[in-house]
Amino acid sequence: MKPALQKPLLYRSVNTRTHGVRHGSCRAYRYERHTKSEKDKQSNRGSMHSHQRHGFDYTPLFRFLLSKVGHPWDQVFSEAKARLDRPDPVFWMVAQHESDKQDYVRTDENSYYSGLYVDEGGLLQKVNPQLTPEQMKPCCNCCTHTFNGVVCPQGLPHNG
Repeated sequence: MKPALQKPLLYRSVNTRTHGVRHGSCRAYRYERHTKSEKDKQSNRGSMHSHQRHGFDYTPLFRFLLSKVGHPWDQVFSEAKARLDRPDPVFWMVAQHESDKQDYVRTDENSYYSGLYVDEGGLLQKVNPQLTPEQMKPCCNCCTHTFNGVVCPQGLPHNG
Protein backbone atom coordinates (compact mmCIF):
# COMPACT_ATOMS: atom_id res chain seq x y z
CA MET A 1 0.00 0.00 0.00
CA LYS A 2 1.41 3.39 -1.03
CA PRO A 3 1.62 6.18 1.55
CA ALA A 4 -0.58 9.18 0.77
CA LEU A 5 1.27 12.05 -0.85
CA GLN A 6 1.20 15.24 1.16
CA LYS A 7 0.24 18.36 -0.79
CA PRO A 8 2.75 21.23 -0.77
CA LEU A 9 2.31 24.18 1.56
CA LEU A 10 0.61 27.32 0.24
CA TYR A 11 3.39 29.65 1.40
CA ARG A 12 7.15 29.90 1.06
CA SER A 13 9.82 31.00 3.46
CA VAL A 14 11.87 33.89 2.11
CA ASN A 15 15.38 34.84 3.22
CA THR A 16 14.94 38.16 5.02
CA ARG A 17 18.52 38.60 6.19
CA THR A 18 20.00 39.33 2.77
CA HIS A 19 21.14 42.76 1.64
CA GLY A 20 18.35 45.01 0.41
CA VAL A 21 15.42 43.28 2.14
CA ARG A 22 13.14 45.89 3.71
CA HIS A 23 10.93 45.09 6.64
CA GLY A 24 8.71 48.14 6.61
CA SER A 25 9.83 49.30 10.04
CA CYS A 26 8.85 52.81 11.00
CA ARG A 27 12.28 54.29 11.56
CA ALA A 28 10.94 57.84 11.62
CA TYR A 29 9.02 57.02 14.81
CA ARG A 30 12.22 57.17 16.85
CA TYR A 31 12.25 60.94 16.31
CA GLU A 32 8.64 61.35 17.45
CA ARG A 33 8.30 59.02 20.42
CA HIS A 34 9.67 61.39 23.08
CA THR A 35 7.68 64.47 22.06
CA LYS A 36 5.15 65.90 24.51
CA SER A 37 2.16 64.86 22.43
CA GLU A 38 3.35 61.25 22.16
CA LYS A 39 4.22 60.80 25.86
CA ASP A 40 0.61 60.95 27.03
CA LYS A 41 -0.88 58.54 24.47
CA GLN A 42 -2.14 55.25 25.89
CA SER A 43 -1.03 53.39 22.76
CA ASN A 44 2.60 54.09 23.63
CA ARG A 45 2.40 52.15 26.87
CA GLY A 46 2.37 48.76 25.14
CA SER A 47 5.02 46.55 23.62
CA MET A 48 7.50 47.98 21.14
CA HIS A 49 7.41 44.80 19.06
CA SER A 50 5.64 45.30 15.75
CA HIS A 51 3.92 41.88 15.65
CA GLN A 52 4.64 41.79 11.92
CA ARG A 53 5.63 38.49 10.43
CA HIS A 54 8.39 38.77 7.88
CA GLY A 55 9.82 36.20 5.54
CA PHE A 56 6.69 34.55 4.12
CA ASP A 57 5.54 34.60 0.51
CA TYR A 58 1.88 33.66 0.02
CA THR A 59 1.90 33.68 -3.81
CA PRO A 60 1.12 29.93 -3.93
CA LEU A 61 -1.98 30.61 -1.80
CA PHE A 62 -3.21 33.37 -4.10
CA ARG A 63 -2.78 31.14 -7.16
CA PHE A 64 -4.54 28.28 -5.36
CA LEU A 65 -7.51 30.51 -4.52
CA LEU A 66 -7.79 31.73 -8.11
CA SER A 67 -7.76 28.15 -9.36
CA LYS A 68 -10.67 27.32 -7.03
CA VAL A 69 -13.08 30.02 -8.30
CA GLY A 70 -16.49 28.35 -8.74
CA HIS A 71 -15.79 25.65 -6.14
CA PRO A 72 -17.58 25.30 -2.77
CA TRP A 73 -16.02 27.72 -0.27
CA ASP A 74 -16.11 25.34 2.70
CA GLN A 75 -13.97 22.78 0.86
CA VAL A 76 -11.57 25.42 -0.49
CA PHE A 77 -11.11 27.06 2.91
CA SER A 78 -10.59 23.78 4.78
CA GLU A 79 -7.93 22.67 2.28
CA ALA A 80 -6.19 26.05 2.36
CA LYS A 81 -6.26 26.19 6.15
CA ALA A 82 -4.67 22.74 6.38
CA ARG A 83 -1.80 23.84 4.11
CA LEU A 84 -1.08 27.22 5.76
CA ASP A 85 0.75 28.35 8.88
CA ARG A 86 -2.26 30.54 9.82
CA PRO A 87 -5.62 31.30 8.12
CA ASP A 88 -5.33 35.13 8.03
CA PRO A 89 -3.74 35.45 4.54
CA VAL A 90 -6.79 33.83 2.95
CA PHE A 91 -8.86 36.88 3.90
CA TRP A 92 -6.39 39.30 2.33
CA MET A 93 -7.95 38.19 -0.95
CA VAL A 94 -11.40 36.84 0.02
CA ALA A 95 -13.90 39.41 1.29
CA GLN A 96 -15.61 38.35 4.51
CA HIS A 97 -18.41 40.93 4.21
CA GLU A 98 -20.22 42.64 1.35
CA SER A 99 -18.57 45.95 2.25
CA ASP A 100 -15.09 44.36 2.01
CA LYS A 101 -15.40 43.47 -1.70
CA GLN A 102 -12.68 44.93 -3.96
CA ASP A 103 -12.13 44.43 -7.68
CA TYR A 104 -8.48 43.68 -6.99
CA VAL A 105 -6.14 43.46 -4.02
CA ARG A 106 -2.51 44.54 -3.80
CA THR A 107 -0.41 41.90 -2.08
CA ASP A 108 2.94 43.62 -2.24
CA GLU A 109 4.69 46.46 -3.98
CA ASN A 110 3.87 45.38 -7.53
CA SER A 111 1.59 42.32 -7.39
CA TYR A 112 -2.16 42.54 -7.79
CA TYR A 113 -4.75 39.75 -7.68
CA SER A 114 -8.48 39.58 -8.36
CA GLY A 115 -10.63 40.21 -5.33
CA LEU A 116 -12.74 37.22 -4.31
CA TYR A 117 -15.94 36.68 -2.34
CA VAL A 118 -18.34 33.88 -1.43
CA ASP A 119 -21.71 34.09 -3.20
CA GLU A 120 -25.14 33.17 -1.78
CA GLY A 121 -24.70 29.59 -2.99
CA GLY A 122 -21.47 29.18 -1.02
CA LEU A 123 -19.22 29.25 -4.10
CA LEU A 124 -15.98 31.21 -4.38
CA GLN A 125 -16.32 33.94 -7.05
CA LYS A 126 -14.29 36.85 -8.47
CA VAL A 127 -15.63 40.29 -7.59
CA ASN A 128 -14.98 41.54 -11.14
CA PRO A 129 -14.42 38.59 -13.53
CA GLN A 130 -13.97 40.90 -16.55
CA LEU A 131 -10.88 42.63 -15.09
CA THR A 132 -7.74 41.96 -17.19
CA PRO A 133 -4.05 42.96 -16.93
CA GLU A 134 -4.57 45.39 -19.83
CA GLN A 135 -7.09 47.34 -17.72
CA MET A 136 -4.69 47.73 -14.82
CA LYS A 137 -2.89 51.08 -14.64
CA PRO A 138 0.58 50.72 -13.08
CA CYS A 139 1.61 53.55 -10.78
CA CYS A 140 5.09 53.79 -12.31
CA ASN A 141 7.11 52.61 -15.30
CA CYS A 142 10.19 51.57 -13.36
CA CYS A 143 8.68 48.36 -11.93
CA THR A 144 7.18 45.26 -13.48
CA HIS A 145 3.60 44.99 -12.21
CA THR A 146 1.61 41.76 -12.37
CA PHE A 147 -2.10 40.97 -12.18
CA ASN A 148 -2.91 37.36 -11.28
CA GLY A 149 0.68 36.47 -12.23
CA VAL A 150 0.48 38.06 -15.71
CA VAL A 151 2.67 41.07 -16.47
CA CYS A 152 0.68 44.31 -16.87
CA PRO A 153 1.51 46.48 -19.88
CA GLN A 154 3.24 49.73 -18.92
CA GLY A 155 0.55 52.38 -19.31
CA LEU A 156 2.23 55.59 -18.22
CA PRO A 157 4.01 57.72 -20.84
CA HIS A 158 7.68 58.55 -20.32
CA ASN A 159 8.56 62.19 -19.64
CA GLY A 160 11.32 63.21 -21.92
